[in-house]
Order: sequence, then structure tokens, then C-alpha cells
Amino acid sequence: MNSEIIYKYFPDLSEHQHEQIEALGTLYSDWNAKINVISRKDIDNLYENHVLHSLVLAKFLGELRSGTTFLDMGTGGGFPGVPLAIIYPDCQFHLLDRIGKKVRVAQEISEAIGLKNVTFQHGDIGECRNRYDYVVSRAVMSLDALVPLIVKNIAKKQPGNRYGNGLVCLKGGDLAEEISGVKYPVVEFPVTEFISEPHFEEKFVIYVPI
Repeated sequence: MNSEIIYKYFPDLSEHQHEQIEALGTLYSDWNAKINVISRKDIDNLYENHVLHSLVLAKFLGELRSGTTFLDMGTGGGFPGVPLAIIYPDCQFHLLDRIGKKVRVAQEISEAIGLKNVTFQHGDIGECRNRYDYVVSRAVMSLDALVPLIVKNIAKKQPGNRYGNGLVCLKGGDLAEEISGVKYPVVEFPVTEFISEPHFEEKFVIYVPI
């Protein structure tokens, strides 16, 4: 596992953030041996395929106002929420997943690296009624199904960030059919605008202002 790819794109991390990023490799490997939250074949590619993939959203969002809030819907073992919480220590993250054992992994890893800005919920999106500035996810379902579920979770008050409140997620492939079923504006940004690695070709940051 090579963590250096993270510092290629995030060269200004603090020593503490650096330590947290480094710890993810061992922690996810150990937990994945007990509870399969990442494909066993893919665990060696943790930093590029999961950590950096999550942090594409940080490259898109840029600097955020202190106190900005996030809901990570379908976080699984903590992606994109855990890496984003490392990058944005002054923002708040609520990680939600329907599979309890995956939520436990995300919680245990967050505690192990000393994240103070994350909370967790084992449940369905219908059970989460709080509002957040952004909902983030990694391809948990098609956009036309996802957007109606999370509208209720987007805060009305805008925090003054570069992008207004809404959904920010990562998707791949031809999204035309999914996008056509969404009643809100949908903006696609090729991931290669932010990350110049072959693995990220034909992947997109999707932004839906709500």
C-alpha cells in the first residue's frame, strides 16, 4: 500500500493529519481481515482506490467554512466520510449505513486515529431526519433514486462555501439516463480535472444543488 499518492495531491497536511492518513493502511487491513468492508483483492490498493477516491470530493469542494456539516450516506467502512473528516477537521460528519458491522468498523477506525468530528448511525436514510450542508456518497444508488431520498436532509441555510448546499457524489460511466430522471440541476465534473491518475478516467464528481 502506497500512501505517497495522497501527499502528491494534498502536500500541505499537518503532521497530525499525516499520522492519521498513515494509520489507515494498517487499521483497514486489520479490520478487513475480520469484517469484509473492502474487496479482499482491493485492500492493497486502499490509498488510491478508496482514500484518494474519497478525497476527490475535497479537491472539488476546496476550502470550507468552519462548521460545515456533512451526511455520508451509505458510508460502508467509512468512505468517503473518514478521509474527508481528516482533511476537514473543522467540519462535522455524520456517517450512515444500513449494515451495522460496517458502521462499527468506521467508528472503531475513527476512534483509533482520534477523529473528534464524526458521529455514526446504523440505519436507513429514511431514519435520518437531520439537515446538513452536503450529502456525500460513493455510487450507492442511481442518481434519480438517490436525490429524492436526500432532499429532506439538505439544510436551507447556506454556509457561504464555494458551492451551495446539495448532493456531492462520485459516479462512473455513462450517467445520461440517471441524470435525465433528476428534477434538479445536475453538474458533472470529470475527476481527471482534479486527479490525474489513470484509475480515475471516466469517473465524475456529481454536484446537485438543492
